[in-house]
Amino acid sequence: MQPSCYTKRFQQKQYIRPFPQEGTEMPYRSQVLAVILGGGRGSRLYPLTQMRSKPAVPIAGKYRLIDIPISNCINSGFKRIAILTQFNSVSLHRHISSTYQFDVFHTGWVQIWAAEQTMQSTDWYQGTADAVRKQLFEIKSTGAEYVLILAGDHLYRMDYSKMLDFHLEKDADITVAVQPARTEDAPRLGILKQNSAMKITDFAEKPKDPKNLMRLISRDDPERPYLGSMGIYLFKTKVLLDLLENTIHQDFGKEIIPLAIQSNTVYGYEFEGYWEDIGTIRSFYETNLALTNPNPPFNIFDSQNPIFTHARFLPGSNIQNSRLENVMLAEGCTIEDAEITHSLIGLRSQILSGSRIRNTYLMGADYYVHPMPLDCDEPDIPIGIGCDCDIEGAILDKNVRLGRGVVIHSFPRGTELDEKNYVVRDGIVVIPKNTVLKAGTYIGPR
Repeated sequence: MQPSCYTKRFQQKQYIRPFPQEGTEMPYRSQVLAVILGGGRGSRLYPLTQMRSKPAVPIAGKYRLIDIPISNCINSGFKRIAILTQFNSVSLHRHISSTYQFDVFHTGWVQIWAAEQTMQSTDWYQGTADAVRKQLFEIKSTGAEYVLILAGDHLYRMDYSKMLDFHLEKDADITVAVQPARTEDAPRLGILKQNSAMKITDFAEKPKDPKNLMRLISRDDPERPYLGSMGIYLFKTKVLLDLLENTIHQDFGKEIIPLAIQSNTVYGYEFEGYWEDIGTIRSFYETNLALTNPNPPFNIFDSQNPIFTHARFLPGSNIQNSRLENVMLAEGCTIEDAEITHSLIGLRSQILSGSRIRNTYLMGADYYVHPMPLDCDEPDIPIGIGCDCDIEGAILDKNVRLGRGVVIHSFPRGTELDEKNYVVRDGIVVIPKNTVLKAGTYIGPR
C-alpha cells in the first residue's frame, strides 16, 4: 500500500524533539552573538515595504521574514540575537517585542538595535558593514568571542552550530557560508574561489566577464561549478573589530570580505540545502507559491526545527461548500462557496461566495470586522474578498477590501506599472495594504 501524502511529508521526521543529554550542550555557543541586518528601504519589494521594513513582510501566510533567521539561531543554540533596523521599523519592533521573550531560566535575548545619532556619528546606516560598525560599542559590551552576521530576507533552514564547528576546526578568522551555483546564476551573486583546503582565495561581486568566471571555478560539477556567497558571515570578534575600526568600507560583500581575503584566513562553509534570496516581488511571489506544492522545496513542516512566530489565539478555518487544490491555508479564515487553486491564504482571510482565486498570495488581515457579512448585499465593503471576484497572479497585502465582482489578472512578464490602487512588478499585480477596490473594478491587460 502506498503511503499517503501526509505520511510522505512527515515520515522522515520524528515528532518529539529529544532532550539533550547532560553535557552535550556546547558551551562555545554562548560565545556567539548573532547580528541580523534589517535592511534598508527594500525598494525592490515595494509596495510590500511601503508601511513596513523588509524583514517584517509576511511570508507563508502566518510568519514574517525575520522569523526565519531568528528561528535558525534558536534551533542552533545561539540565544543572543541583535537585529539592526532603521527604516519603517515600528511593525518589526512590535513583532519582535511581543514574540521573542526568553524566560528567567535562560540567559538569551532578542534585542532591537535601531539606528541612532551619537556623538561619534549623526548618519543613518550607509551599508551592511557600516550598520555593524555603528553598533560596535554594543557588540563589545556583550563580550562575545564570535559574531555571526545574517540577512533578514532569506528563506532557508540552517544549523549555524555546524558552521561554528567548521570555523573552530579551521581556526578561521572569517567563515563565509557558500552554496554551489550554476553558470547562469553567477552574474547575480558574489562568487568565491575556494582551494582544496576550503580556503577562499579570490572573490568577484556579480561577475559578468567570462574570463573572470573561468578563474573563479571551484567545483568539478559541470552543472554547478561555482560557489556563491549566501551573505552569512562568521567572524572572530577581534577580527571584525579590526576590519571595521580601521577602514571606512560600508559593505561586507563588496568591500570587507574581498579585503579580508588578502590579509586574513577566510574559509568557505559549503551549504547544500534550500536557500532563496527574497529580494524582488517575483522571487517573493514564486517562493511563497512554491510552498503550496505537494512536495515543496522548503519543508515548513519540520518539527525538529520549527519556525517560531507570534503566538495567536485564532479559531480553526471554516470552509463551506468550496473547492481547494494545492492551497496553504492559515488559521482564522472563513471561506464560502469559493474555488481556490495553487494559492496561499493568510491569517483571518474572509472569502465570500462565488469567488475564484488562482496563483495568488492573499496575506489576510490584522483583525476581524464584526459583525461579519452574511451575504453579498452588505452595503459597505468588508475586509476580505467579496462575492464573485476573479483573482489570478496577484499578491494582496493585509486588510484589503474587494467589492463584488472585482477582477484582478496578471500582466505579461516584464510589465511594470504604478497605479493609484495597485502596482505591477514583472507582471505580478500587487494590491497594497488597506486598499479598497470598489465593486466591478477590473485590473489586468486589456
